[in-house]
Amino acid sequence: MNKVWKIIGIVATGVIVIMIPLSLALQSPSSEPVIKKAEFVGGKECISCHQMEYNLWKDSDHDNAMDVATDSTVLGDFDNVEVEFRGKKSKLYKRNGKFYVYTEGPGGKMGEYQISYTFGVRPLQQYLVPFSKGKYQCLPIAWDTENKRWFDLAGMVYAPEELKPTSWLYWTNQAQNWNGVCAECHSTNLNKDYNVESDSFHTTWSDINVNCEACHGPGSKHLEWANLPEGSRVFDPDMGLVLKTSGTTPKQYIEACAPCHSRRTSFGVNDHTSNEYYNNHRPQLINPPWYFEDGQILEEDYVFASFTQSKMYMNDVKCNDCHDSHSIKFKFEGNALCTQCHRADEYDTYQHHFHKYANESGQPVTDKYEKKIPVGEGALCKSCHMPGRFYMGIDFRRDHSLRVPRPDLSIKYNVPNACNDCHADKSYQWSEDYIKKYFGERKKFTFASVLCDGYEQKHGADTSLIKLIKSDLYPEIVRATALQYLSSYNTKAVDETIRLMLNDAEPIIRETAVNVYNSNNQTEFIKTLVPILNDPIKMVRIAAANRLSVFPKESFAEFQFKTLSSVLNEYLKTLEYTADFPTGKFNLGSFYSNKGDLTKAEKFYKRAIQEDSLFYPAKSNLALLYYNQGRLKEAENLFLNLIKNHKEYTQGEYYLGLLYAEQKRYKEAAEILEKATKKSDVNPRTYYNLGLIYQYLKEEKKAESSLLKANSISPNQFDILYALVDLYIKFGDYKSAMKFAEELKSKFPANPVGEQLVEYIDKSIIK
Repeated sequence: MNKVWKIIGIVATGVIVIMIPLSLALQSPSSEPVIKKAEFVGGKECISCHQMEYNLWKDSDHDNAMDVATDSTVLGDFDNVEVEFRGKKSKLYKRNGKFYVYTEGPGGKMGEYQISYTFGVRPLQQYLVPFSKGKYQCLPIAWDTENKRWFDLAGMVYAPEELKPTSWLYWTNQAQNWNGVCAECHSTNLNKDYNVESDSFHTTWSDINVNCEACHGPGSKHLEWANLPEGSRVFDPDMGLVLKTSGTTPKQYIEACAPCHSRRTSFGVNDHTSNEYYNNHRPQLINPPWYFEDGQILEEDYVFASFTQSKMYMNDVKCNDCHDSHSIKFKFEGNALCTQCHRADEYDTYQHHFHKYANESGQPVTDKYEKKIPVGEGALCKSCHMPGRFYMGIDFRRDHSLRVPRPDLSIKYNVPNACNDCHADKSYQWSEDYIKKYFGERKKFTFASVLCDGYEQKHGADTSLIKLIKSDLYPEIVRATALQYLSSYNTKAVDETIRLMLNDAEPIIRETAVNVYNSNNQTEFIKTLVPILNDPIKMVRIAAANRLSVFPKESFAEFQFKTLSSVLNEYLKTLEYTADFPTGKFNLGSFYSNKGDLTKAEKFYKRAIQEDSLFYPAKSNLALLYYNQGRLKEAENLFLNLIKNHKEYTQGEYYLGLLYAEQKRYKEAAEILEKATKKSDVNPRTYYNLGLIYQYLKEEKKAESSLLKANSISPNQFDILYALVDLYIKFGDYKSAMKFAEELKSKFPANPVGEQLVEYIDKSIIK
């Protein structure tokens, strides 16, 4: 793919060179046409010509995505209702036509807050409360529109968390901020307009809900075209529409929905004039903790990444094959939705699903959510091929990966399967036995097992991962996830595969390859990634710029550094756009750290920690920044904080051990590094540094044991092999020293040190 766009770039340049003289001959500079940019006109302008589409859209979930809080839009009971959740009482009421809630607010203090907007409609409706600096916060109490009751949304979603007023998840803090978390997908032409310095928003939209232009793009040019008399319209197959929604490929259609229906990172204000999704968004890969190991949905995924795993996606099925584009409703009810393509006489039969139909007698079963499943549900395609999970407390959403139930994978990897979702009182083995009874032993290959083995880093899984990655018969998001797992293996075939994927046709695979590519040779690393700065897809080129940003200007030719600087500026804008999140501020800190601006790096790391005290990556990076600056006491305090308060952070003891060694506190360093070796994901450098420290402490046997352990985990590391040679020379064990010196010489032939050590040991043996 890269070769293609590189050639296109050269050809395009040639065309420009040829055409400029001709254009100059035909017109003067003053007569150059001004291309007017399409503007948003508002959905109301579309109704007169598109009444049928408007009628379908009216009262849809898109229509009700957001609205001003009025008697006609607010569905919740505000008739002086008092509720109590988690030991806290709140009251919801009306006054002078306005809606209010009296509840716990900032700092845990009780107060009155006005409801300004409704947010969503089915199966729940949320309410937005205005705060200073242009911020709107989502009330933690929501209305269940199906069961007509108030419920504790925050308590249900964050049940394991203690929602203190200082918590990032608390309703008046950033995690529940409408401007940055929710707004982009509930209104049209939304610009959150966040100012990182003042930590404030000036958020605007053209339509408060998801209206026509959210999908069709800004409509001014189409309106101009439509308002012309028919005979005077210039031929335009797109009729002035900036963003085509018909006559597109299935992939383009899906990616038109993806900006909102995907778990993603956005690079800027959603571009409603382009159908190139990856120029403005980066989707989350299908790996834990957002997905189960096999790719099934775990956290909210908003459909895109689950559907693009499916065979339906690979066979050009798209969103509007099942959902009406304007009402969002199903096109058909029950199994008729699936039998549009799948033969009813083969698949909508007892011989296929082995479940009773709704008109047959039988007993309901209790599912994993303790809900009674009536007879007949098992005969529905969606029950077996689209199991779901509850999000936002009561919102049941189905997995769109449309996979075949595999209890055998549940047994092997402890991932869910549709059989046990309904038959929750039965074992995985019970379900597997029934599958074998009806369908026999034979099972088709599934990429799920490869992903599971890759995630668990099983021995030999790299071979299966490479086969999966290199085959375009599998979905690109699956291949990209497999590529991420593959990078943990250290073989020549792995390196070759990653390099090959840098030129793949799919942007998400190229970007993943950029992120996992590595080389011990700095010159080779730069030479490989610099051309990718010219990739036509923003997601890919800014990934390359980020990887290259750690190298000083002197590492590049002048033209290379000019290109890098340009793409880094592009990357910086994407970081500033997401800086309302602690992760965004953390990324800004890392950006400035790579650039050598440690003052700004420290500032943004601190602000990330201030917003979310549990966000340990910012603490870790800030501690390392202090460490590298020689501010050892500040670094030590942060590492101690990480070790005490963040059990999921496994590198604290390792870095603290290095810090103690820096201060020549060798006994303390050895003690803390020994603790680090007990971690399940122990870094081989832990054993390496522990071995060096034991040498300082004159504990030769412990030093030898640690270095050998480091080498067994990571057998191709120059430093580890060199340390072993040095240790054995000091022991006078020249036989062992020669073994590792020859290994060093063999594995690193370009480095003369191996040869020199072999010669030195030879001479020492002779003496």
